[in-house]
Amino acid sequence: MQTKNRRRQNFPKIKLIKRQQMWTLTAQGWAIAIALIAYLIFFTISHVHSFLAVTCPIKSAEVLVVEGWLPDYAIQQALTEFQNGSYRLVITTGGTIEKGNYLSEYNNFAEVSAATFKKLGLESEKVVAVPTPVVIKDRSYASAAEFDRWLSNSNLQLQSINLFSLDVHTRRSWLLFKKLLTPNIKVGAIAGKTRDYDPTKWWDSSQGVRTILDEGIAYIYARFLNWKA
Repeated sequence: MQTKNRRRQNFPKIKLIKRQQMWTLTAQGWAIAIALIAYLIFFTISHVHSFLAVTCPIKSAEVLVVEGWLPDYAIQQALTEFQNGSYRLVITTGGTIEKGNYLSEYNNFAEVSAATFKKLGLESEKVVAVPTPVVIKDRSYASAAEFDRWLSNSNLQLQSINLFSLDVHTRRSWLLFKKLLTPNIKVGAIAGKTRDYDPTKWWDSSQGVRTILDEGIAYIYARFLNWKA
């Protein structure tokens, strides 16, 4: 009997739950927390577009770099910017056109946009196309890197440029160009106006919501995880 009691005493006890004290919010604390969360959501919704569609140009910029995938109406906006500024050149970037290049003499967005500028009346000697090599991913980074390589092999001695992109894509492209070019070259940014949705009420259309979510996630990825995006 004593031997059995000893075995029972030596057998460890298993506890699945335990009682403990914990801190929690009061009714007033929950009210403040909910109000703060609601304010942050409202602030994000009302400011996210202006943050991503950044316009921060350099007044003395010598070159206007235009992303070649922009629609025609944005190319017209870029031409107006060039004519109103003190630029010497327009440089277009962009990769391979994935559809329709069998029907066109151009097979990349850089050349298409350069030809569009000329068609709109810009002198040929003021437009340079810098096509981006074929890449599977990191296309925006590849365009910025190819421009950097082209610039290093050219005779241009630039101190500053302005990058012209479209709407909420601008913040991400600006980030990548600055990463590659600064501190040697200052980089400004100009966001073209979109016609796909109303930027002041982007949440009212599916196109606006998709665009904001896509570019917001892409910017976070480029900024904090992999800036080759």
